[in-house]
Amino acid sequence: MLDRKRKEKAIESTLLMVSGVTVVALFLLCFFLFREGYLLFGDYSPISFITGSSWYPSSSPAKFGLLPLLTGSLIVTAGAIILSVPLGIAAAVYISELADPKVAQIIKPFVEILAGIPSVVYGFFGLVIVVPLLQDLLDLPTGQTALAGSIMLGMMALPTIISVSEDAINSVPTALKEGSLALGSTKWQTIYRVVLPAALSGISAAVMLGIGRAIGETMTVMMVTGNTAIIPGVPEGLFDPVRTMTATIALEMGEVPQGSDHFHALFAVGSVLFIITFIINLIADSVKKKYRLKEAV
Repeated sequence: MLDRKRKEKAIESTLLMVSGVTVVALFLLCFFLFREGYLLFGDYSPISFITGSSWYPSSSPAKFGLLPLLTGSLIVTAGAIILSVPLGIAAAVYISELADPKVAQIIKPFVEILAGIPSVVYGFFGLVIVVPLLQDLLDLPTGQTALAGSIMLGMMALPTIISVSEDAINSVPTALKEGSLALGSTKWQTIYRVVLPAALSGISAAVMLGIGRAIGETMTVMMVTGNTAIIPGVPEGLFDPVRTMTATIALEMGEVPQGSDHFHALFAVGSVLFIITFIINLIADSVKKKYRLKEAV
């Protein structure tokens, strides 16, 4: 009995240490990121950094305006979510509720393969196929636009949204579906009035994960969006070349002198990206808790 208690205590201590390492690693990462970014603001105004409309780090004096990068990231991410969320949820509903089991067994491996394709392969496909196609179809000066980035990021977010949404739909109790059908509802009425509301917390988590995948992607958007640090117009912003925050960090970090204002400006961009991702995760957690509370009631 004593040995069993000691083993349980050892296992509990080990799990606590592992959890503590995760917390410490996250704390150190945040400390390093924010410390390096904060050093920019000794000589540069935070307001000018956030609201500045120009990103010209090599000019004299250098201009570090976040607004073009932030706008580009938001436009590309919004376009990707508009494309991927309806398609992803529809595919998840079809696989879990409508498809023949043999058909579902064929489709699911393809979805998993899509999730495992490296981002550089998506970027190469977009550069060779999607970019020229958009240029020809829409008669654009260049196909490397925010729309091309949105299409490719939407494709990359689809497997995550489909997989997580399908798991959420499959977790809906069978009794709810059978009760709805027994009361005279059709198959479609059961899906959109019973199944989807019951799985909404999981579906919302899938959407948030898709947003996180899209806004944090680097290589694909760097290859297909044109990398022009300008504020795109409205509503033609999707057809303009843009540069995202992630692409800016990837393109410029290897060339800047360590300790320079440009170096610290890139860390400041990374800090803003971290904050946006953190806010997305908070929203996802709050949505999940909200709908879990409703289900419990």
